[in-house]
Amino acid sequence: MIIRNEEPADIAAIHHVVEAAFQQSMEADLVDRLRADGDAVISLVAEDDGEIVGHVLFSPILLPTMSAPFPALGLAPVAVLPGRQGQGIGGMLIREGLKQAESQGCRVVFVLGEPEYYSRFGFDPALAVGFASPYSGPYFMALPLNGEMPAERGRVDYAPAFAALG
Repeated sequence: MIIRNEEPADIAAIHHVVEAAFQQSMEADLVDRLRADGDAVISLVAEDDGEIVGHVLFSPILLPTMSAPFPALGLAPVAVLPGRQGQGIGGMLIREGLKQAESQGCRVVFVLGEPEYYSRFGFDPALAVGFASPYSGPYFMALPLNGEMPAERGRVDYAPAFAALG
């Protein structure tokens, strides 16, 4: 298994993986739009024997109400082919993405997802409580990459492509 940055030749395979994982095209279309808009900050694939079996994407988070905004990313989506789920591929993609985010100077990563799953990577819903977002609630979580949240409250805006999700 190789975790690597996406390449242009991977685009169709990524679309297939994301569509298969979510059993609909909405998230796959989101990935395509984020890429087209230049908002795919980190886009990684899991490749096994020449086949793309997983994908994760991190996009920019805007913090418009912050007097001193900090670099932040949103993790979404993460996808693994249905027949390969439960093998740790998603976790490998997330860990490598977080490592790259930190090396690029990102201070916080936000995610909307299942707390039981994402807490294993250090995401915590309590750290996101003070941040207003259309996704606020028990499934909205934050992970400070240097150990401390650089702020306790503000507004979190995802890349414009997310607005199409409704």
